[in-house]
Amino acid sequence: MNLVLKKLKNMSSENCISIIMNTHRTKPGYLKDALALKNLIKEAENRLLAATSKQQTDVLVNKLEALADKIEHDHNLDSLMLFVNEDVSECIKLPLPVTDRVVLDTTFATRDLVRAMHTESNYYVLVLSQDKVRFIEALNDKVVQEFAGVFPMENTQFPTRNNTEPVVSSRQRQLIAEFFNQVDKEVNKIRQQNPLPVLICTVEENYSEYLKIADEKHSIIDTFLSRNRITEKDHAIVADAYEVIKTYNRNNTIARKEALQKAISDGRFLNDISDIWKALNKGRVQTLFIEKGLYQPAIIKPDSLEVIVVSEFQRTDSNVIDDIYDEMIEINMRYGGDVVFMPKGELEAYNGFVAITRY
Repeated sequence: MNLVLKKLKNMSSENCISIIMNTHRTKPGYLKDALALKNLIKEAENRLLAATSKQQTDVLVNKLEALADKIEHDHNLDSLMLFVNEDVSECIKLPLPVTDRVVLDTTFATRDLVRAMHTESNYYVLVLSQDKVRFIEALNDKVVQEFAGVFPMENTQFPTRNNTEPVVSSRQRQLIAEFFNQVDKEVNKIRQQNPLPVLICTVEENYSEYLKIADEKHSIIDTFLSRNRITEKDHAIVADAYEVIKTYNRNNTIARKEALQKAISDGRFLNDISDIWKALNKGRVQTLFIEKGLYQPAIIKPDSLEVIVVSEFQRTDSNVIDDIYDEMIEINMRYGGDVVFMPKGELEAYNGFVAITRY
């Protein structure tokens, strides 16, 4: 998911098409998904014909249809996203509901991908012992993949009678540190391609020793899955890991809410969408808080932002940005800011949208 998002954010062109739709995991629902997608592609075609040449429209629609033909709808999740322009042809399935829509813009509509990264838990599990290490990618309580090749890594520098046995000599401590350092370098090579957080699964002593040598401590979740589990099945490890992750996420959400309340108390926040837009473009926003499911069409003007009443929004109007919140999230991320998606109703007092400023 991170890799697709990174690729899409680096792409812009006159006609970036995003098709976003809800899908079904089981019969008879998924039997209707192909037709629903066909209808959305037709909508995209009509909007392209109004905005560009028929030749260009045919090229892009053919790419959409070719992408759609590859989708196995009997393996659908809760939603589906197609991204197409002259250089890109990407499809991704998400485990969360979305608002069905076609977006034609100069950039791709990636908000749901960002939301998936924040509301769904995609992470690594480093299964760590003193003589062997495994590395697993997980999404919630499911195994995405267990890395092969370099992993599992084995420590051949000295024998251990028991993976949980304490390190008893300075020489052994040094050898363990060297082994963990080798592991850390391989972990970070993988994280360069997909920078997910790492949950360490080990005994307490190994966790402490690993933190001493870790180059990117910020990437390691500040709790761990206890016990030596080096011989356990990957799905069993991930099932337990997700329980740790859920607790971690709940605590993190509480902390973010407290940060928002403090910023509001300090007057370091913005609630007017036009004020937020101006602050974003100056790099003044630290965090955007937005309710799930909220979207807002708008027209970007040289010195202002004109919001469009949703009921009056005409999707064939090429001057209108389908969802200005998506645009704002992307701008904030380019400036190093972040976004927090809140349950519906949590930000009712702020019309579903508020920003914490940096100063």
